[in-house]
Amino acid sequence: MTAIQENALFIADSHYPHHGDAFLNLLQKLESGEVNTPQVFLMGDNFDLLFGYNEYIQTFSSEAISLLQTLSKKIEIHYFEGNHDFCLSELFPDIKVYSRGQQPVTFELGEKSVGISHGDKYVTGFGYDLYCKLLRNKMTLSLLKPFEKSIISDRMRKLSKKHICNTFHSFEKRVEAILEHYEDIDLVIEGHFHQSRVVGKYISLPSQACQGMVARIEEGTVVFKSL
Repeated sequence: MTAIQENALFIADSHYPHHGDAFLNLLQKLESGEVNTPQVFLMGDNFDLLFGYNEYIQTFSSEAISLLQTLSKKIEIHYFEGNHDFCLSELFPDIKVYSRGQQPVTFELGEKSVGISHGDKYVTGFGYDLYCKLLRNKMTLSLLKPFEKSIISDRMRKLSKKHICNTFHSFEKRVEAILEHYEDIDLVIEGHFHQSRVVGKYISLPSQACQGMVARIEEGTVVFKSL
């Protein structure tokens, strides 16, 4: 089981490039050494839209992609694919990439077991699960390739106008249902919901796009902060 290291960073829901440059700026600080960490957990939806087997989609985020490829050669990076970024193993060969099907993944933090996932794995419904299987598939993406520019350009335009920062009412009930899948886990860390809250053993990470924060391990504890 992989250990979560002191000063590890958790970066969730950056939704780059449409919702600010915080993600790109942090990658630049990591590259320059202004921010130091031995380990990075990219918690999904770090890109507003990015998937493998397609060169055109990469043109919207080429600088951030290049920085991640460079950083992955000197920093341990774990990427938990989200609903906006998927099929990334080929694009980031030096990053440990976890598909939705492989999540959650269990890590160690001191003596605690920690379940980590983007956050859209459980309590989602049959329709969403089927949609994910169809879309996050090499064959599906290959079939769409002849129409890639019109489809991707239209989707990127719509995403740029989407309001993504909302308060999740009755969030505690959703957490309770999610935690039924983590009964033997001491701590759960997820993104996806943009809530920046701690509910019992459940940590809903801040969205870098919404709250402008990430999480860092300080003295064995998950701390939310701006970098």
